Amino acid sequence: MRPTVSDAVTRWARPALVLAGLAVVGYLLARVGPLAVWNTISTLGWRLLLVLLVPYMLVVVLDTLGWQVLFHGAHVPFSVLLRVRLAGEAVNLTTPTASVGGEPVKAYLLRPYMSLADAFAVIIVDKTTVVAGQSLFLVAGLAAGTRLLPPSSTLMTAMILLLVVEIVALAGFILVQMRGVFGGSGRILARLGLTASSRYQTGLESLDDALAMFYRKRRGRLLASAALHAAGWATNSIEVYLVLTWLDLSASPLAAFVIESFAAAVKFASFMVPANLGVLEGGYIAFFAALGFSGAVGLSFTLIRRLREAVWGALGFLALASLRARPSAS
Repeated sequence: MRPTVSDAVTRWARPALVLAGLAVVGYLLARVGPLAVWNTISTLGWRLLLVLLVPYMLVVVLDTLGWQVLFHGAHVPFSVLLRVRLAGEAVNLTTPTASVGGEPVKAYLLRPYMSLADAFAVIIVDKTTVVAGQSLFLVAGLAAGTRLLPPSSTLMTAMILLLVVEIVALAGFILVQMRGVFGGSGRILARLGLTASSRYQTGLESLDDALAMFYRKRRGRLLASAALHAAGWATNSIEVYLVLTWLDLSASPLAAFVIESFAAAVKFASFMVPANLGVLEGGYIAFFAALGFSGAVGLSFTLIRRLREAVWGALGFLALASLRARPSAS
């Protein structure tokens, strides 16, 4: 088959977004001043290591617990789940796949404990509860924001609109899961002669059945997972608070909470941009500035966050290397 126009667009869109993101980061760095950013980061000294490791360690534990609570009838050791999660997130971070490339990796690594259909089901549902937790975090951030920002400000209005978009998207994602979208898509492709065998259709319908089971009979687990993921999102604000405190800036935990909740909304809105490059940097600068901090502090924190992502991405690939695939579950 000859490449189509859409194939060419898909092929070049992601690299173009990466280049655009790098250009934005370069522009922001030039505006703020590289020396100001370096002075801000170097002020942390040895405490930078604590910022990179400790808060996110708590986030990883909470997110893994939020995933583990969804498992039913299959015992996967917590240590294995934690490594699988780190491995999948490392792939998500380093590949141009809109934060979903690591999900098949997670499913593959879970084969010793369950069927692929069940593994994909628990992964898809976990993605759903991650977004639900993110929405809860933004709701809490908006409530906290009313104490620090004018409710009618442009920033608050923009965040409210993002919350509405997020809720609508979440509701739509849940609806398509409940309607058997995977099996239905397989049948459409079969009519078009685009599937290789009925084996794949059986797997897709098994996936639909497993997803439907969650929403019919395991709603308590869904709520618990969303709550744990919301706690994970909120724990990210510890990084903000520690950096501001160790820079001797008058920062409150409430301000750190608001900054991180708004940043989480930006991550959701820019999920198609690899690593949210450029968008997140601009967002953090705007959020820090709205709460009275300089652009140098906002950009410095974002670069620290990027460094933390690199450190934990490396740990994720070490986790991937430590896992050994075994025969899949029946």
